[in-house]
Amino acid sequence: MRLTTRTNLAMRALMFCAVNGGRYVRKHEIAAACNASENHLAQVVNTLAQLGFVDTQRGRSGGLRLSRPMDQISVGQVFRVFEAGVPFTECFDPEANTCPLSGCCRLRKALDRALEAFYSSLDGLSLADLVEDNLPLEHLLLLVTPRPAAGCAPPLPVQTH
Repeated sequence: MRLTTRTNLAMRALMFCAVNGGRYVRKHEIAAACNASENHLAQVVNTLAQLGFVDTQRGRSGGLRLSRPMDQISVGQVFRVFEAGVPFTECFDPEANTCPLSGCCRLRKALDRALEAFYSSLDGLSLADLVEDNLPLEHLLLLVTPRPAAGCAPPLPVQTH
């Protein structure tokens, strides 16, 4: 089994937003920190917003952030939505299925059970489970805004590690 790039990017973006909670983050920040194409990430962010996982805001102070608490975002739910359009195997796609064994194959039922077990195990995992108390992840994804000394110029732009 192999996850699509879209699912992988969706989880990276959600983890980035969770680590940087309380502020809007920009696509280019996520792309830089997660080694991702900003164009591909834009499509994923659009889907995340349409599905209600993130809120987006346009403009100079805009970006994206989680639309609900991270403990209310199920990893299984994210995977199901992003993987829904990709059939696991040919026989899972009734329109493209040309397998002559479909009518009597027991493998499909076994694969159905295995996929359901896979998604069920992820249903019990929240975004918070991936992020909370994960200092190495926080170190990689946390954006730092330098604090100015008294009487100094305004803070520099946000920098990534």
